[in-house]
Amino acid sequence: MEEAADKTLDSMSGNASASGERFLRFQLSPLNRRRWANFRANKRGYWSLWIVGIMLFVSLFAELIANDKPILVEYRDQLYMPVLSVYPETEFGGVLETEADFRDPVVRQLISAADGWMLWPLIPFSFDTIDRDTDEAVPEAPSGRHWLGTDDVGRDVVARLIYGFRLSMLFGLGLTILASIIGVAVGAVQGYFGGLTDLLGQRFVEIWTGLPTLFVIIILTSMFQPGAMALLLILLAFSWTTLVSLVRAEFLRTRNFEYVTAARALGEGDFVIMGRYVLPNAMVATLTYLPFILSGSITTLTALDFLGFGLPAGYPSLGELLAQGKANLQAPWLGLAGFFTLATLLTLLVFVGEGVRDAFDPRRSVQ
Repeated sequence: MEEAADKTLDSMSGNASASGERFLRFQLSPLNRRRWANFRANKRGYWSLWIVGIMLFVSLFAELIANDKPILVEYRDQLYMPVLSVYPETEFGGVLETEADFRDPVVRQLISAADGWMLWPLIPFSFDTIDRDTDEAVPEAPSGRHWLGTDDVGRDVVARLIYGFRLSMLFGLGLTILASIIGVAVGAVQGYFGGLTDLLGQRFVEIWTGLPTLFVIIILTSMFQPGAMALLLILLAFSWTTLVSLVRAEFLRTRNFEYVTAARALGEGDFVIMGRYVLPNAMVATLTYLPFILSGSITTLTALDFLGFGLPAGYPSLGELLAQGKANLQAPWLGLAGFFTLATLLTLLVFVGEGVRDAFDPRRSVQ
């Protein structure tokens, strides 16, 4: 029914110049309006999506919020943007050809002597900046200089939280998207073709999911220190199975429906039928799982970083911050900051998942 409605709406478009109107009509179709209304009716899910979206959007500009380089520098009537470009000290009248350190009193004096100025971010520390201009012992307690204190090497906790949140979200989104694409493809092939293809595929999936995933990942990551991309591929090897059974069941259910049989009779190819007629039905159930898969991906990354088998040392990671809290019980702000950030993020994602589930539930209607 959904596909037929989409075809009807497309046929209403008069010519190619109305492509924007066709897109709008598709978005405002009765089915999508009902789903959006159901999602908005779930206030927790609706506002959680807004909060997560705003947090992610803000974190994308982390370099403009927390950085040990000024956003703008005015020197001899010229503007510089150190957060985007690297400038040698000689550019500001110094003698060194190396990158200018704008926290260095010498560089500051050179700029001020030319009646220049510097515009600093709200937090003048990056995630890897070690504060050497303080006499406090590390980890330093929360103060006006460091709002949530510093970790055990003198790095600002707020800056590491901002960068760590962005890393967790982008890593989790990437893993979720790639795992979903592979899982949907494998489940679609199994469910549509059935027979020996389904039998062999299902046996492989059962064996693969029966492996002690966490231990295998720990063994692989302990053999070599993977970067972010290598770790993503390792986790992807064990994450794609999440949606296979769900998509397979949907394809098994719908592959013999009348409109699918009619498409075969008209000579449509198998993969055209799978993508155009069967997949939209399977995607309805798949979309309700995505927020939960995302939260699981973030949790897995955090657990590996906490155990020391995740991203290389130096990466801003929520798991690494939790590990520092465990190792420095005399500095409770470390563990509490990481815990509340992670707990808030996962709770919001669960609420979003509940809202998406309600939106696609055909039994629900807006009151």
